[in-house]
Amino acid sequence: MRKYIDKFILNLQGKNFSKHTLCAYKKDTNRFLDFLKQRGKTKLSAFNKTQIRAYLSYLQTLKLSRNSLLRGIAVLRSYSKFLISHDLIKTDPFKLLPLPKREKLLPRFLTEDELSKLISASQFSKRDCAIIELLYSSGLRRSEAVSLNVGDIDFYGAVVRVMGKGSKERIVPVTKNALQAIKDYLLERKTPVQSQEPLFLNKNRTRLSGHGLSLILKKTSLKSNILRKITPHEIRHSFATHLLNHGCDIRSLQEMLGHKNIATTQTYTHVSLKHLKKVYDKSHPRNR
Repeated sequence: MRKYIDKFILNLQGKNFSKHTLCAYKKDTNRFLDFLKQRGKTKLSAFNKTQIRAYLSYLQTLKLSRNSLLRGIAVLRSYSKFLISHDLIKTDPFKLLPLPKREKLLPRFLTEDELSKLISASQFSKRDCAIIELLYSSGLRRSEAVSLNVGDIDFYGAVVRVMGKGSKERIVPVTKNALQAIKDYLLERKTPVQSQEPLFLNKNRTRLSGHGLSLILKKTSLKSNILRKITPHEIRHSFATHLLNHGCDIRSLQEMLGHKNIATTQTYTHVSLKHLKKVYDKSHPRNR
């Protein structure tokens, strides 16, 4: 079984999957392999409906979130398709197998007032301020922000060139405040800045990592007195929600977020409807 899973992962690497997605696939396939080893089932013939049913029951005991559970199942379904396409198995063991449905969670986001507090708390560090301003300005993923080089910021066109999931490039607008914060940060650097240099540096003057960016947000949120953990993705959610609240259309938002499927973007419309309902309740003459 190990040999075929290694081939499966190698096949994924040739399809421009992100580093994080590949890590998740490896983690889920390794967990499945460990489960089979404990049952003394290490041959490819063990990839059958009986063993998968047992594995699904085992996953339930781990108290995983619904979406983590579904991701583990999706990885094995993808592996099953790989085996079938290479004539290594004849039938899909997932066929007619009842599977749990995805849990629909609304994205968490900050209010506009909370974002203002967060940005104000970051003013003590030009780098941290530039990071938070850019995340909120353009709705970047954590990995996208730390991968930026100086030359990816177009100060004249007020846009940023982003390399998103699947190595898909997109252009996203940047606010004046974010551009100014980035200029202030770059001017603070001791040596002349080259376009191919990382945009954000750590204390060792090398590229800031995703973990480092998350720590910056944690530190800044404590200073802002927002009494909960704030993640880079939560700022991305805030960007999307606030734009919808102020009239941005769903297609434009899809382009800015880099979503392949508009259904992913439409998640934010449910959050935005809460805002619209408040406006409706206050504004409609027959609803006062």
